[in-house]
Amino acid sequence: MITAAELAGFIAAHAIWCVSDSDGLTPMLGFAAVDGSRSLERLAMDDLAAAVEHGKQRLEEDPHGSADGVLAYDGRITVGDEKLDAILLEMRSYAFPGAQAVIAVPYTPASSGRFRVHKPKLLQWAECDDFDMDAAFDAFFNGVESHEKGFPLWQEASDPSS
Repeated sequence: MITAAELAGFIAAHAIWCVSDSDGLTPMLGFAAVDGSRSLERLAMDDLAAAVEHGKQRLEEDPHGSADGVLAYDGRITVGDEKLDAILLEMRSYAFPGAQAVIAVPYTPASSGRFRVHKPKLLQWAECDDFDMDAAFDAFFNGVESHEKGFPLWQEASDPSS
C-alpha cells in the first residue's frame, strides 16, 4: 500500500491542479506497473456517477496487471458540521488483494473566491494491517511533491488551520 499511496499523492496533486481554476474534476484512474511506469486514464462520460462506477470496476479488475491502482474523483465529505468538496482517492495494492484505502483531500473551490487545499483525511484503511499508516502518508506526500505543477499550487493554497 506504500507505493499505492505514493501514486495516490501524485494523482491528488494532479487533481488539485485540475480543480484549482475550475469547479469539478473529470474522474481519473491511474495505474503503476511493477517496473514503476505509470498510466493515467480520464473517465470522461456524460454521467459523472457512471464514470465513477466504471472507474471503480476497472480499479477492482486491474485490467493492466498493475502493481498499484488509484481512482480519483470529485466528491464531498463531512468534517465536523461542515460539508466540503474533496478529491476522493481509492487505492489498491494488487499484491494484497483485500487491502483497500481511501484518502480524501478536501478543498475550497475557486468559485468561493479563494482556492484552498485542506489537510488530507484517511477515510478507509481496510485489511492494511501489514502496512505502516505513517509510512503510507509519508509516501502520499512524496507523491504530491513529485508533481511538477500540482505541488507548488498545493503549497500556495494550503490551509494550515484545517
